[in-house]
Amino acid sequence: MLKVLAQTCLVFVLSSGAAAAQHPSSRVTIGVLNDQSGIYADVGGMGSIRAARMAVEDFGGTVLGRDIAIVAADHKNDPQRAVQIATAWFDNEGVTAIVELTNSAIALAVQKLAKDRSRITIASLAGSTELTGSACSPTGFQWSFDNYSNSVGLARELVSFHQDTWFFITADYAFGWSLEHEAGQAVIQAGGRVLGSSRHPLNERNFGSHLSLAQDSNAKVIALANAGGDTVETIRQAAEIGISPRTQTLVPMLVFISDVHKLGLDLTKGMTFVDGFYWDLDADTRRWSKRFQASQHTMPTMGHAGTYSAVLHYLRAVAAAGTDEALAVASKMREIPVNDFFARNGRARLDGRMVHDMYLVQVKYPDESSATWDYYKLVSTIPGEKAFRPIEQSQCPMVKR
Repeated sequence: MLKVLAQTCLVFVLSSGAAAAQHPSSRVTIGVLNDQSGIYADVGGMGSIRAARMAVEDFGGTVLGRDIAIVAADHKNDPQRAVQIATAWFDNEGVTAIVELTNSAIALAVQKLAKDRSRITIASLAGSTELTGSACSPTGFQWSFDNYSNSVGLARELVSFHQDTWFFITADYAFGWSLEHEAGQAVIQAGGRVLGSSRHPLNERNFGSHLSLAQDSNAKVIALANAGGDTVETIRQAAEIGISPRTQTLVPMLVFISDVHKLGLDLTKGMTFVDGFYWDLDADTRRWSKRFQASQHTMPTMGHAGTYSAVLHYLRAVAAAGTDEALAVASKMREIPVNDFFARNGRARLDGRMVHDMYLVQVKYPDESSATWDYYKLVSTIPGEKAFRPIEQSQCPMVKR
């Protein structure tokens, strides 16, 4: 099985020489393990492989006198398959770090494996707060966002505007459970009430029964604790049955610009949510995003930009540590500030959470948009220390209290 899985991997070696013939130990090899064919393919997928390669190119293609290789594989949202691929990479390909890890169940499983094997994981597209909570790892990091950053502040704000009764439509696995929990606790703490929830399998096609339960609850807010293709389908089907702000407010907790592009501004106009990246934020984000778009024919999501940042920071830490040994590199990753177009003066905490600014954005109305991909209005910048759970509240066993 491992041999078959290994054969599904893509391998990219960036250097000036004939590095493809080299033994894995003569390279520094980074794995991109993600969903390339399912409901999360648009938010990560092949775009994240390209982003990782861009980071290697920008770093210079070598580190510690060794060529840098990117290997990639599609985990197909199957945790067992993901662990098998990661095991093969560690044992046979010399992979020292795995990035992206879309799907929280997969990220949690691979982070545990990497901890046992003393390898680095950087989850740039997994939201469960358990990754830096009770399941934290000395060699595990969470990069772009988490379920706290994307739900807690937004939930509190909505309750303060009398949107104080909530019903959740939730993806029935680790990511959805965590997102519902974080948002639900924030609603209750702000004085609101959670009236119920309906859980659906990953890649659900018919959300009719879930939306009916939400309507029948008479909750003021229908909160979507799902992502990717599931969020797109829920929003589309909600519009088809007439759910609108005049009746109940639909609040997706995790939205990517690819979702807005797929649904169109007519369906998404006015939606307000938290994002960790917007391509048109400033000159640096525009410059990198247009490079990305030239090869991918789409603007980058938070996942793509976060994967670039994670790979670049990992390589800087390897260079600073003078080794690719995981604990030494992890120490440098926590020591060195994260500075790139994605994060300015970001920092990786002891629990593995990379703290950086997040953005409250609102989707433009069609007559406000001047071109394709001109989709967001920046409402406010949320400083990193407010966006993420305070370190003193962390459940990570490595955090001393």
